[in-house]
Amino acid sequence: MIVLTIDQRRSRSSDDKVEALVKQANATVPVVRPFQRTAGDEIQAVMDDASEAIRLAVMMAASGDWSVGIGFGQVETPLPAETRAGRGPAFEFARVAVERAKNTNAHLAVHGPTNEASRLEAELQLTAAVVSKRRATAWEAGTLADEGMTQQQIAVRLGITQQAVSSRLSAALWFEANRMMDEAAKSLARQLKLIGE
Repeated sequence: MIVLTIDQRRSRSSDDKVEALVKQANATVPVVRPFQRTAGDEIQAVMDDASEAIRLAVMMAASGDWSVGIGFGQVETPLPAETRAGRGPAFEFARVAVERAKNTNAHLAVHGPTNEASRLEAELQLTAAVVSKRRATAWEAGTLADEGMTQQQIAVRLGITQQAVSSRLSAALWFEANRMMDEAAKSLARQLKLIGE
């Protein structure tokens, strides 16, 4: 299983964003156990979809508002209905990861029972750093590309040239970052199979 532990950064000097994130994440992300506030300004969820977990972790870390820990491994079963009541190594790994994430530039860390966790962490930290630098115009074009639109269609929709669309996607390393997240998700899924999750 994958446990995500997400802690709000600078919570003492900004508004509480936890409830809004819990509501949005539970409405849009497939979970085994829902996102819940665990303590103070921290939330946690249990997931089994590596791709969804990685994309959410990268986006949350890249926003600059959250420190994100990804823990993977065994959990005690049956899982309780309440995420915060869960136990097992994946929960412990997520705790270690989120504490480490607080002291990284990328605000993201990965911890698990295999050496692959270190490589995954490096890849995802770099990806989060790239994503954090994207401009609003790149997000506008990239989101449409992710929906399956061609660059020509995006250009028409946004009222710009196809060259401008290409430039926005290129500057944002849009497709490269997506590919890195896809490959990281495949790697995490393989690790879960190896440890019998």
